[in-house]
Amino acid sequence: MSSYLLIDIGAGTMDILFWDDASGLHYKAVARSPVPHLAERINKCSGDILITGMEMGGGDITRVLKEKAQAHRVVISEEASATLHHDRKRIAAWGVEVVKEKEAQELLSNSQFTRFVTTDVDRTRLENIVKGLGVPFEFDVVGICAQDHGVPPQGVSHLDYRHQLFTAVLDKDPHAYALLYEKDAVARTMNRLNSIAGSAQNLPAKEVFVMDSGMAAIQGASLDYLAMGRECVAVLDVATSHTVGATVVNGEIAGFFEYHTSEINSARVDRLLKDLADGKLSHQQILDEGGHGAYLRRAVGFDNVEAIIATGPKRGLLTESRLPITYGAPMGDNMMTGTLGLLSAIRTRKGLKQLPIL
Repeated sequence: MSSYLLIDIGAGTMDILFWDDASGLHYKAVARSPVPHLAERINKCSGDILITGMEMGGGDITRVLKEKAQAHRVVISEEASATLHHDRKRIAAWGVEVVKEKEAQELLSNSQFTRFVTTDVDRTRLENIVKGLGVPFEFDVVGICAQDHGVPPQGVSHLDYRHQLFTAVLDKDPHAYALLYEKDAVARTMNRLNSIAGSAQNLPAKEVFVMDSGMAAIQGASLDYLAMGRECVAVLDVATSHTVGATVVNGEIAGFFEYHTSEINSARVDRLLKDLADGKLSHQQILDEGGHGAYLRRAVGFDNVEAIIATGPKRGLLTESRLPITYGAPMGDNMMTGTLGLLSAIRTRKGLKQLPIL
């Protein structure tokens, strides 16, 4: 029997699911994402700032540090600087000093700095949340998902590189769970997931797995009760920062697209879903439109799609859709899409029976 802690780290929320095999019970929480949580703490401080740690989601943190650097000294260690950008010259142009790890450690004793640590996995905060659910902070398995663009080689865009990483895996095994990694098996160029896997080793767990959040969302949404007994479904996860749409046939990904949520509306999603199902989308086309990219393995034909299931905190953007979109609730909760996807992917990887999700 096993106890699982599943964590989906998004731009707006951190969704947490505790599952216990022995009792069959589960507990869940939706907390503020580590990114805005840390950004607010930094914004409230005054004076010079020292940042150490590792790569985590950027967004609000980047914005706040750029603003702080206009009036104060902001120093960040090389490893933590990947949170802001992988181009250190660009970071320096913002007025933020990037220093080697040794120098950053030496500055820790300098009282002029207020120190912050960049990490997507804050053990103290997680422990407080989990204990607040009334369960022990000790697990057999921990699974964490987040979005990782990877660190591309020179001359390759991060969006093309992310596409290449996905394609290499899905062409061989077209299941979302194929992009689940044990903590020591993450590609070295997937910097954020490696940082998460490293941080998660400080958690009291026997096993640690990490996964891209887009793939976890596809896996979780396709397990919604609305998909039960259906051969071909389309799923949408409209998250705070990114939106992913996919066609799934008997559990296999036929194709998917990714966009920034700020760039979509009902009309665009309607077109994207139809074109994806009919095999009319290409990766380059989506990039040219300002999207993240697309993957197409096979055309299923839009007329063959038996259900369109939407999840995610911003799925309200789809209210004007002309398509028969239904609102999913994997494990009875729209916000548990990614965590359920993680749980399902881990159990599949371990050869365990899938759970009855109603």
